[in-house]
Amino acid sequence: METKLSKRSAGSAVATAIAMTLLAGSANADHAWSNYHWARSKNPFTLGLGDNLSSVWDPYLQTTSSDWSVSNVLDTTVVAGQSSQRRCRASTGRVEVCNGSYGNNGWLGIASISVSGSHITSGTVRVNDTYFNTAQYNTTAWRNLVMCQEVGHIFGLDHQDENFNNQNLGTCMDYTNSPSSNQHPNAHDYEELSIIYSHLDGSAAAKLSQAQSDAPPAMEQLYLAGPAQWGRVIGRYADGRPRVYELDFGRGYKIITHVFWLPESRGTR
Repeated sequence: METKLSKRSAGSAVATAIAMTLLAGSANADHAWSNYHWARSKNPFTLGLGDNLSSVWDPYLQTTSSDWSVSNVLDTTVVAGQSSQRRCRASTGRVEVCNGSYGNNGWLGIASISVSGSHITSGTVRVNDTYFNTAQYNTTAWRNLVMCQEVGHIFGLDHQDENFNNQNLGTCMDYTNSPSSNQHPNAHDYEELSIIYSHLDGSAAAKLSQAQSDAPPAMEQLYLAGPAQWGRVIGRYADGRPRVYELDFGRGYKIITHVFWLPESRGTR
């Protein structure tokens, strides 16, 4: 049986080999999403990925979980979901992952984090079957790319690159029109996670419990299906189109949503 250590060593070696084939400076090695991170008292910490998915998506979530668990600072485990596919309500201290036909709204996937200050208290990932049920996007490569990227955002990672038309960087945290070589994390992603989680937060359980008790109840009741529910735009692409939205509940409590738009309709909605 393959051990966790051997899996990490093998995964790191593969990721390093991929990264070494890239041109120097072609990737953004500093791609943290602001200063957002999960509070914890030790590394590696374990984060549950709640499976609210149809059977079609299950293997892609398993692949994503295995890929990100190569990191030396976090483990993920797929656990039973606590929401419905449609509403995908957040659960404190974990991630809920959902799929559904969310409509012709221009997005393939969204990742939302609930935060208290800089600490992530919960996360949700949605993938949009309105597009994944079409021939163009119903491929292993597209499903792996979007699932891997949206879950990566929940850890506190941003994109390494946001140009759909340049050379792939060999990471799911890179936008692309051709995802075959961008289905998994690479060495830069694992390096950035190590930087993000290089400090410990003391009594993580106490911090999470306090944040949960003080949080506005509405934060876990919202249906975040589109821009009307995502709040104000706080991040844009170089061409001015929106990519990150924020709902501010006051006292440091926010829900922040990262949107993976279709390449052909990115941020136009």
